[in-house]
Amino acid sequence: MIEARVSGRYACFTRPELKVERVSYPVITPSAARGVLEAIFWKPEFRYEIREIGIVSMGSQTSILRNEVDARQGKTPILVERHRQQRSSLVLKDVAYVIRAEMVLRDHATDPIYKYRDQFNRRLDRGQCHHTPYLGTREFVADVEPPNDGVPEALTLDLGTMLFDLAYVEDPVRDELEFIRHDGDGGHLVNGYVHPLFFSARIESGWLRVPPTKYEQLRRLEAGDV
Repeated sequence: MIEARVSGRYACFTRPELKVERVSYPVITPSAARGVLEAIFWKPEFRYEIREIGIVSMGSQTSILRNEVDARQGKTPILVERHRQQRSSLVLKDVAYVIRAEMVLRDHATDPIYKYRDQFNRRLDRGQCHHTPYLGTREFVADVEPPNDGVPEALTLDLGTMLFDLAYVEDPVRDELEFIRHDGDGGHLVNGYVHPLFFSARIESGWLRVPPTKYEQLRRLEAGDV
C-alpha cells in the first residue's frame, strides 16, 4: 500500500453529465487520484488501484469564469482566438485529501512490486514528479507530500453516482480514437474507444472507499471481455 497527501488552492473534478458548464464533484474522483499518483511515478509494468481516499478538507464551492477552447488541435493548427469561449465553472476551493492505493503488476511485468513501491516513496519524499500533478484540470496545480498528521474529517455523506475511471477498449471496428497499449513488446498504437465506469460513492467517517470489483470490471473491458 502507498499513501500520499494531496492538497490545492482550487480543484475541479468535472461531472461528465454536464456538457456546457463545468461543475465539480464534491470530492476527488478515483480516476483523478490515480492521475496524481501517475504524475509522481509511472511505469507500464503496473497500475495504481485506489483503495480509499481520506477527506482531510472538503473545501468550499466557488464559481469562476474560465477561458476555454472549443476545438482540439490536430495535425492542422487552429487559431485560438476563433475558438476561445468564456464559460462559468463551479469549482472547489482549499481541498486536501489522503490517497491510499495499491500497485498491481501487469502480466508483462518482470520486476517485483517492492521495487516500484520503493521508487514511488523515494520520489514522494524528494518532491520529484514525472510531470506537474493537478486536481482535475491542469491549471489547478496539486501539492503532493508524504502523509502527515492530518486526519480525515468526521464526515458521512452519500455522494450518489460518481465517475470511477475510463476503460480504453481495443476495437478495430469501433474506431473512435487511437491510444497506446503496453505489453511485453513495448507500447504500440491501437484503435478503439473509451468506456466510462461509475460507482455509488459514499463517504463514511471521512473515507471514500473504492470497491475492488470495479477494477475487475476495468480489467475485463481492457482485455476485450465486453
